[in-house]
Amino acid sequence: YNCPLAMTDGAAKTIQALQLDLPQAWNHLTSRDPSKFWTSGQWMTERKGGSDVGAGTETIAIPQQDGSYKLYGYKWFSSATDSDMTMTLARIQNPQTGEIMAGSKGISMFYLKIRNDNGALNNIQVVKLKNKLGTRQLPTAELLLGGTDAKLVSPMGRGIPAISSMLTISRLHNSISSAAAMRKIVSLARDYAVKRTAFGRSVADQPLHMQTLARMEVDTRGSSVLVFDLARQLGLHDNGCIQDQDMLLMRLMTPVAKLFTAKMAVATVSEGLECFGGQGYIEDTGIPGLLRDSQVLPIWEGTTNILSLDVVRAITKTKGEVLKAFMAKISQVENQVKDSAELKDLAKEVTQTVQKSFAIIQKQPEILEHCARDLSFTLANTYIAALLIEHANRTRDPLDAEVVSSWMKRDVAPLLRYTQTYSGAALNKHQNLVYQNYEHQK
Repeated sequence: YNCPLAMTDGAAKTIQALQLDLPQAWNHLTSRDPSKFWTSGQWMTERKGGSDVGAGTETIAIPQQDGSYKLYGYKWFSSATDSDMTMTLARIQNPQTGEIMAGSKGISMFYLKIRNDNGALNNIQVVKLKNKLGTRQLPTAELLLGGTDAKLVSPMGRGIPAISSMLTISRLHNSISSAAAMRKIVSLARDYAVKRTAFGRSVADQPLHMQTLARMEVDTRGSSVLVFDLARQLGLHDNGCIQDQDMLLMRLMTPVAKLFTAKMAVATVSEGLECFGGQGYIEDTGIPGLLRDSQVLPIWEGTTNILSLDVVRAITKTKGEVLKAFMAKISQVENQVKDSAELKDLAKEVTQTVQKSFAIIQKQPEILEHCARDLSFTLANTYIAALLIEHANRTRDPLDAEVVSSWMKRDVAPLLRYTQTYSGAALNKHQNLVYQNYEHQK
């Protein structure tokens, strides 16, 4: 259910951000009348995969005399196949020479309606429906575009930048879904704990079980506060009143939030399933479906490593300005709690951790790609810590301070732990380890 709404929200945001001349689509996408409301798809993935869009997009757009285009290609993974419209990517063919530009610069963005005015499919053939691990209620299909009528809505060759607004929104939705899955399983597990009796007492009175639930609760609160802050930044952006610091933080933390909350969701839902023992493994309870559905979260809209590289891209393209904004936020929080006996030392620890982490990548910028994943998790952990400190300072609730303390007991900065492993030599070591006793030909 969330997937089509995420892409619908993203499509509307794209139309608004790029000021596209699509009044019909805009009115339907933003309508609150169920009889008029449209959902949107987002067709990017082709047979070569979805992450390397520049190399993987093979769909061809042929210009027509009336200014429209006909698309020919194969969309391998089209979520929300039953949507009313979609934004998609294709390469425009030169009508005189038949040439097509390769690489990212040859890709443009198109708008198309799934069905024509007679209700028939817009020269789209549904080749097959995907047999997925989870989210089976949502139709995902392989589609053959055989002359699909479409409208060019980006400057030629600017398809990937044009669709970025859609990705930002869908990544936020993905983060929301992750936090929601965590909260749902924790709520179910804690309710079950007060109703289940084992070894002569309530499970809620078993110290080891409550320790497990408490850690799950802390993880859930941390993920939730990160999502809420990202939503705050997006709200400011939507209303045209976002400041430079929040704008930079939104660029940096959108991929960070998506990758972090998704991994946390899978781990938390798996732990939550275990809290029910054998019942958690039985399909009749509905709990196995939660685990299957959560597994899409680290994959959809970019895997963990792809998003980590996007974090690196945000750093390099802004020439480090996003890191300055990050450090400014951490310093602001530390300054807010300088008079708090409970929180000031924790805030100081967060600040020192961030300073040490940034010093490493500033001194050795060549390791950015090697350390991208650990850097992303370090950013997530320390930023969440700052947000939790900010929240605890606002509420003055001892339990909120305890959440901060518990959060800081984890491996907050994997970047500092694995500093010696970020090099070309490490790549060779990893290859030797992974492919030991494996005969293959490159």
